Amino acid sequence: MYETILYEVKNQVAWIKLNRPDKLNAFNEQMKIEVKTALKEAAIDNEVRCIVITGEGRAFCSGQDLQSVKEDTDYGELLRNYYNPMVQQLAALEKPVMAAINGTAAGAGLSLALACDFRLANEKASFIQAFIHVGLVPDSGNMYYLPRIIGHAKALELSILGEKITANEAKDVGLVTKVIPADNWDSEVAIFAERLAQMPTKAIGLIKRYLNQSWDSNLQEVLEKEAYAQKIAGQSFDHKEGVSAFLNKRKPIFKGK
Repeated sequence: MYETILYEVKNQVAWIKLNRPDKLNAFNEQMKIEVKTALKEAAIDNEVRCIVITGEGRAFCSGQDLQSVKEDTDYGELLRNYYNPMVQQLAALEKPVMAAINGTAAGAGLSLALACDFRLANEKASFIQAFIHVGLVPDSGNMYYLPRIIGHAKALELSILGEKITANEAKDVGLVTKVIPADNWDSEVAIFAERLAQMPTKAIGLIKRYLNQSWDSNLQEVLEKEAYAQKIAGQSFDHKEGVSAFLNKRKPIFKGK
């Protein structure tokens, strides 16, 4: 079904692997379409309770494949037609999404990672705001997410200087959730993803929705949204299971509903 990505569902986790290793998993038109299709598939699959995006080979994603861009390309339309809908899909997903950054994350590849909820980095991974090196500005949600994650001053520094940072440096500034030794990469990524898949998915979705909205809301609006979300969460199976498990001193078994 897919030509530029690999897609698999295992243990309630949907794995989307960018699969153009000879191009450092750079985005061409086909890959952008296929990532959007895979995200939609994972969103509507009730079996899926966590989504992982990673890369094949030595890169996570090096950004836009410039060899596939024509000289007269309208970059604004490229963003509006392909990248922006992908980022909006990620923002709307009410399931946890994790970027497993196995190698270089550059340009739009870094933007893709920023749009995920968690970022786990291989100790050999690196991050670079590559846009400035070709006379462009950060895009695909990059200028929205990066300052919110690491602060305005550091985001400006990385965006204008375009310097590569290591996985550990990224962890120090709050860009990644966890740095994983290369020898333990596959197992630790799977353990983290399956942990997310076993959590109360409905509550996670509500947390994502209203944290995203909190940036544009005042206190009174946030308080009301919290009350609305808590009413929904309080009627869920997972809330009842969590209370039962607490009272009976056992580990809860959440169903994501």
